[in-house]
Amino acid sequence: LNFIIRSFSQTMSSDEDSEEWRPTELKSKGPSKIVSTPAAGDRKATAKRTSKPKQPKALKTPKAPKVPKDPKSRVLLKHDAERKKKALSARKDSGESWLAGTKRERDGRKDDKAGEHKEEKETDCPKGGRRVSFIVSEAHEADRWADEGSSLAGLRPKKEEIEEEDFMFEEPYLKKQKTSGTCQGQPTALPPSEAQALRNELNMTWDLTELLSTLTCVEMWVCVNIIVLLREENTVPFMVRYRKEMINHMDADAVRDVQLTYEELCNLAKKTQSVIQTLKKDGVLTVELEQNLRSCRSADELDHVYSPYKKGSKLTKARRAKALGLEVAASALLDTPHTLDLMAWVKPDTKGLSSFEEVATGVEHILADMIAKDPETLTYVKSLCENSFLTIRSSVSKKQGAQQNKHMDKDKFHLYFDFTCNIQRIQPHQTLAINRGESLKILTVKVNICDRVKSDFIRWCINNRWRPKTFPREELNVIIRNAVEDSYKRLILPFLTRSYRTKLTFAAEKESIAMFVRNLRQRLLMCPVRGCIIMGVDPGFRHGCKLAILSPTSQILHTDVVYLHNSSQPKEAEKLRHLMIKYCCTRVVIGNGTACRETESFFTDLIFRRYFHPLEVSYCITNEAGASIYSVSPEAVKEMPDLDPNLRSAVSIGRRVQDPLAELVKIDPKHIGIGTYQHDVSAGALKAALDGVVQECVSFVGVDINICSETLMRHVAGLNVGRAQNIAKWREQNGPFINREQLKLVKGMGPKTYQQCAGFIRINPQTLHSAKSSPHPVAAVPEKPAAKKGKGKTCVNKPTSFNPLDQTCIHPESYHVAQRYSKHEHTHSQMELILTLSHMGVEELAGTVDTTPETLKLIIDGLTQPPGFDIRQNFGHADFKRGIVSMSDLRVGTVLTGRVDNAALFGAFVDIGVGRSGLIHKSNITLDKLPVSQRNRSLALGPGERVEVRVLNVDPQRGRIGLDLIRVLE
Repeated sequence: LNFIIRSFSQTMSSDEDSEEWRPTELKSKGPSKIVSTPAAGDRKATAKRTSKPKQPKALKTPKAPKVPKDPKSRVLLKHDAERKKKALSARKDSGESWLAGTKRERDGRKDDKAGEHKEEKETDCPKGGRRVSFIVSEAHEADRWADEGSSLAGLRPKKEEIEEEDFMFEEPYLKKQKTSGTCQGQPTALPPSEAQALRNELNMTWDLTELLSTLTCVEMWVCVNIIVLLREENTVPFMVRYRKEMINHMDADAVRDVQLTYEELCNLAKKTQSVIQTLKKDGVLTVELEQNLRSCRSADELDHVYSPYKKGSKLTKARRAKALGLEVAASALLDTPHTLDLMAWVKPDTKGLSSFEEVATGVEHILADMIAKDPETLTYVKSLCENSFLTIRSSVSKKQGAQQNKHMDKDKFHLYFDFTCNIQRIQPHQTLAINRGESLKILTVKVNICDRVKSDFIRWCINNRWRPKTFPREELNVIIRNAVEDSYKRLILPFLTRSYRTKLTFAAEKESIAMFVRNLRQRLLMCPVRGCIIMGVDPGFRHGCKLAILSPTSQILHTDVVYLHNSSQPKEAEKLRHLMIKYCCTRVVIGNGTACRETESFFTDLIFRRYFHPLEVSYCITNEAGASIYSVSPEAVKEMPDLDPNLRSAVSIGRRVQDPLAELVKIDPKHIGIGTYQHDVSAGALKAALDGVVQECVSFVGVDINICSETLMRHVAGLNVGRAQNIAKWREQNGPFINREQLKLVKGMGPKTYQQCAGFIRINPQTLHSAKSSPHPVAAVPEKPAAKKGKGKTCVNKPTSFNPLDQTCIHPESYHVAQRYSKHEHTHSQMELILTLSHMGVEELAGTVDTTPETLKLIIDGLTQPPGFDIRQNFGHADFKRGIVSMSDLRVGTVLTGRVDNAALFGAFVDIGVGRSGLIHKSNITLDKLPVSQRNRSLALGPGERVEVRVLNVDPQRGRIGLDLIRVLE
């Protein structure tokens, strides 16, 4: 193996009893709160499909009409099973992934033995989406794609297919949340103390874990573990890397989706409690109303029940009738209609009771209100809608005035002037476009529910749910029928319309945010261009082109301004040549802002004439979005206090190619220029998602604690602005960190913070030795007893030394396991170890070193990765070129290569080097044009992908280029 194991083994052999670097053994803390999975030997056969979460018993859901199964699905599953079997045998023959192959074979043997005792179940997934992000232990095989498809996730339950290949590309994608196919436990409940505390905290009629499992389509035992981990303040990157067995190998996006749903349910419970307290103060709270409020499962349902009682809202018809005392008559109509005489309620001198018709109308209003707020009734009408043909229609608004039209570009919405679409098939970008047009008062939007829903609903109410207990007279039957019709038209229909619009918007926003997340992840993980001097150019006309020459380590060597677009071009060209030769600069990075094409043409001409001879100069175009905002930010001022803001932009442009992750984390993600409909989605949700993916990328790549910037450090899992400042301050006062244990000396670094961040922090020996050249006091490593608050950090002086494991992804809590594994490896050759693994399996070997298979895999990955391993090396990097093509040179049918610049919900924009990005509409991204690894989603292109395209059409006036995808280049 590599030098890490050798140095690790040498350290052990030279000083076997030394405790210089050896971590303390983890002490047993009694029974853990975490719901652990069964031991390997006790596991039963793995179910191929997730088990169906139990429905809460609070509501009795009426049986909805059964939907006939598609006979095509069985054929597809059988075909996919045969294809997967062939693919598995091919991988075994080629020797690919001996570790994973061993586990697959072992799992297969277990399935054969115990499969007959295990039933296969499918999970109805009313909400959620398959989210895929990279995991460090399998970074080189990372699936980089998120999902895109029908925006109506959650409106109609669909059955989940457990394998990625089961998704048919030509069909609309059904968004589902799933975990790994290797289920590692049976559905369990929270520990009694945790469950009771959570129940008291929420105080709702539904069970949190059951509802969370239902909404996210994640197994209940996984939901239980995630809830406990979140309540213990664990971060998502830490859970995804170091608690894989507890979350069933879910990726970061999937865990964040569960976290978001969990937080929504907790917020719903808090809001419900606040509403109940308000109604109790107003004296209008009843036992039935409180029960209805505590049964709400969404903010929309809560608002529907609470809205009639809000202060400032006008008195509803039902409340006015109740104020007249007609609630007793309404109850009698349902319970004992044979004894009800409405004429006895007539009071000629009282408004609302002056005639039989007014009394009957008041009773109808009370019944209509009862019907509209009855959970069983709402459940039934929703089931009718789910099995009916619903459409959403947009048309030109009649309310817009002539003056208003002058300031609005109506042509942008011409596709939606007469637009009708099945509510199950409408795409996310269409929903967001319609919402924007409606907010600008250009469009009018309506949800059309077919008449069959109304007739079936009225029939069910009269004959079943709201049928009186005894036979009523004819005039009372008329009242009940009128009440049902009034409830449907005046209360339930608007509620359904609002509900569907809300769900459509929520699903579209979620899909748009997922697109932002995917684009940002791929932008941050662009492979850095190392080992060369780069010139960053911020192009401009009047104020000139700003230059910044950067060293291979991103240090500023020189800054200048040249005026390339006026009469002094020869003089400026000579100046450029002098700088390029002086600093041996062979790479030029040009921002894609104003004057980009003219600056590119200037450099192309010089390169063509070999003006920089003997240097072989090339250039690339990079996205400069956010560079100007960053140049005047406090971070830029602190980092480059003596530079003009315009020159800071040039520095930022150059560094975006040298190390995209380190530079782009300095900029607010929403200013990086990714995604679409940014201003049409929830700002809070977008910020939380983008901050989460930045933390994920920074943590999984890892940071060298001795050289990384404070800005980059604050995005490591477990750290924040204050803790990053404290680490930087400690580093300045005490010199470089020699090992991870020294992090415990930093102010504010408690046990939980250290646990979360330690595995993502690296101690690189090269940077450590270079930083040691300047004398600094050596800090002692603390032994942390259970100290009382306010006592500070107690330090016990110990010899400090470099630990080879500190440069790997192995967490300090697993160092003792790595030590045992290293002893095992030290006594066996690498070939013997491979044979042992293939014979015993990872689980059995994990048992010999007293750890879990997931931890052992991570240790093996950490020990076998080469020094300086960077997961980004498998991602694309910037393309440098020497020539230029203009838009006028394009012809229909021309075949070009380019790089995806941005991905939207309706297609992908590709930079083909003509100054304008061309659009590949998603209809041209077909299954046969994609690599096999990218066929499990409906739009499989993201920023950084290199593609071969064919020009379909060119519109010079509008600056639009239509492209067809030929293939994705590896």
